[in-house]
Formats: sequence, C-alpha cells, structure tokens
Amino acid sequence: MPSETVGQYMVRDVQYVTPNMTVDEVIDKLLHSNFHGFPVVENGYLLGYVTAKELLRFTDTPRAKLRSVMSRGTLCAIPSMSIDDATRILFRYGLRNLPVVDENKKLVGIISNIDVVRSQIEKSRPGKVMNVKNFMEKQNNVTMRIHNGEVPIAQMIPTQKEVYMDELVGRQYEIKRGLNEPIIVIKRRNGYLVVDGHHRIMAAHRLGMTNFNCIILEPNDLDVHLGLEITAEKWGLHSLDDVKIIEGSKHPFMEITTMLMPQEIAGNINNVLMERMEAEPGPGMPNPMIPRTGRGTASAGDTDRKKAAPKKKTPAKKASEKKPAAKKPAAKKSAAKKAPAKKTDAKKKAPAKK
Repeated sequence: MPSETVGQYMVRDVQYVTPNMTVDEVIDKLLHSNFHGFPVVENGYLLGYVTAKELLRFTDTPRAKLRSVMSRGTLCAIPSMSIDDATRILFRYGLRNLPVVDENKKLVGIISNIDVVRSQIEKSRPGKVMNVKNFMEKQNNVTMRIHNGEVPIAQMIPTQKEVYMDELVGRQYEIKRGLNEPIIVIKRRNGYLVVDGHHRIMAAHRLGMTNFNCIILEPNDLDVHLGLEITAEKWGLHSLDDVKIIEGSKHPFMEITTMLMPQEIAGNINNVLMERMEAEPGPGMPNPMIPRTGRGTASAGDTDRKKAAPKKKTPAKKASEKKPAAKKPAAKKSAAKKAPAKKTDAKKKAPAKK
C-alpha cells in the first residue's frame, strides 16, 4: 500500500503575512486568528515563517517592518513528501506547522500536527476491519470481499438505535475541518448496513452530505439474512432518520474527557464548536471560554470593543475640557478675596496721613 503524502493532507488555503507588514499588524492578525504563526510570503514565494514567540522580541518596535526583524528561511516540505517524513521533521524540531512549497519554492500549502493526527485517524485500521469480516463470515457462512468507495448516505441502514448529541456535534466539527475517517458497511440488496461509525454518518447526514467514504464488505451471497439485519428490523431501523438523538446526557467518551472541567465550561464546549462551524473552522484547539468566529477575522466581542473605544475616549476629552473651566471660577474667588484685603490696607493708611 503506497504511503500517504503531504499533498493529501496539507491545507491549501493558507493564511500568510507579507514582509512589508509591520510588527503591530502581524500581531493583530495573530490575535484575530486561530494560528500560532504565519508563513512570510512575497509574490507567492516563501521567505520565512514568523511565530508569536518571535514577535514578542519586537513589541518595543511595533512599527518596524517584518522584513527588518524576521529570520530568513524556514524548514519546509513538498507535496510528494511522505506523511511519515513530515512527521519526523515536526517532531524532531518541535514545530507546529511546516510550510509546503512547489518546485519553484512558491507556497502551495501547509501541514500541521493536527493534519498528521488526522492522517492517523483516517487509516483504515485493517485489524478492526478483518475482525468484523472474520466474525460476519463465521456467523453467517459467507465470504466477503473488502473494497473502499463512496456510498450514498440515503442508502445507509443503521444498526444502532441511539446516538449522543454532544458527540454528534463533535463529529460534525471534525467533518467540517476535513477529517475523512471512513466507516465500515456491509453491502445489501436494499442498501448498506452500517457496522461501525454511526456518529460519523449521522453527523454527515445532519450536515447535508450526500455521499460518505466507506470500507465496504461485500458478501458473495447478498440474499443471506444477516444477524445485524434482523436486529435492525426488530428495532424499526430502516434509515438514518430512525436513529434517536439523545440530548441532555453526555456520551461516555465526552464524560471522561471533561470530568476535570467546571460544569459551566464543559457544557460550553459544544456551543463553541457550533459557533465555529457557522464560520470557516480554523486549526487549533477551540477555547471554551472565548468563542471565535473563524480564521483571520475578529470575534464579535473584538468588534464591539473597537466600536466602543471611541465612545470611551470622547467623555474623557470632554471631562478634560471642563476642568480648566472649573478652575476659572476658583481664580475669580481668590481674586475677590485679595481685593477686600487691599481696601482694608487703604483705609488703614488714610488715617495715618491725617
């Protein structure tokens, strides 16, 4: 089996900065993104890579051009490089991201730790597939052929009667971010029996997808009534619409994952994912305390703060203008006090002349 390549998993729509941007401008772009750094690109050519940590060294020169402070050059990959080799580079040098260039050294993509993890999740896990195949063959006295393919979601027949809403939201977010983990199905005359991956296929169904990547087990006899089919019929499962979605209770997987978090934060995680799904989801772990709207854009809270800033400055200016006005009456009062004092002196001198 050929090795997966960087080109298969890299992100092609890359956010980048230019060398003529100022330090302050780059910092602002980082703050309104989900990234920890950006490739530096000029006329399509990759010049380097700048990280948040590097920018901290130049906060005292916010108007300096990036060209004058950046380190020239960066480690990179090419689309034909194997995922294994890219993983070694990321691990060996402690990198989060690795820019990808073509033969002309122009930026064509970027691969991150997240993309490497995705490549591992999407592997077919042949051991699990073979276990299902061997079990089904033994139980039903058939032989099965294994192949991969896109299967119409409308033809899926579930064998699990319930799924959890919290895990469903998580799976929807994974799909929106490009995770293409296949599910295992068995071909039947009237559709495809879902053996493994009910949350994934339900998430795809809710997102309005029409086809899904599957590992297909195809029996040599399609008329043999399988045990899973009998169970599905007993539960009244004929399509994905028959699967019940459990709300209010956590999937055991999420129950364990969030057990150390305060309840209000743990309960907000899926709200953050849903908010980010409405925009273009960017890489990086979503902060359950600070919802973001998408890559490279300011959140609603940031926009409100920017709009509110002038309002805060205006009263400050008015207040400063009123202060001199308040001093003037004070000056008049002091003058008034001095005036009587002079008159008193004049009266005292007058008798002295007589």
